[in-house]
Amino acid sequence: TREPGATKLGMRLRALLLDKEQTGMSPRAEALLYASDRADHVHQVILPALRRGAIVISDRYVDSTLAYQGAGRELPPEDIARVNGWATGGLVPRLTVLLDLPAEEGLSRLGGGTDRIEAESQDFHDRVRRGFRELADRAPERYLVVDARDPQDRVTREIQRRLRPLLPDPVPSDAEAITGMMPVVGDQDGDT
Repeated sequence: TREPGATKLGMRLRALLLDKEQTGMSPRAEALLYASDRADHVHQVILPALRRGAIVISDRYVDSTLAYQGAGRELPPEDIARVNGWATGGLVPRLTVLLDLPAEEGLSRLGGGTDRIEAESQDFHDRVRRGFRELADRAPERYLVVDARDPQDRVTREIQRRLRPLLPDPVPSDAEAITGMMPVVGDQDGDT
């Protein structure tokens, strides 16, 4: 799932928030619109999925608002945290993956048109990166910081390594007890 835009309301808010024509939006209004999207997203998408026992992976959440509107827009982080805590009912992710990259390099990877946030100055994006890094430093048990300059296969392996203990085992525990060894899965021809 993603923020903003995972719900019908979210799609409308996303269009408004990222529209380059909305140049006069106040930082507080921007932060509140993100919190509004998040409240609807949690209510409509995340909580129902968690109640079904699903694993939810989302592109962006509260920490993004703390970094972009807190550090980037220089709004008080405690105000943003309070509003978003209320919007989410205090729901916090077990893991946040931060694909860390110097702002200049990240901006050079955009290719094509930019939205209202992407079009901000490099100084803004430098503050956002520092904001994310500070959040990760304060909660290392909840963060995986990956150097996004590394080759894609290394980035993937690092994320998989950290996720593996959080995910349910796809092989039932009693399957190993039956044979005394790890089950082997082969193709239909009997080859393994």
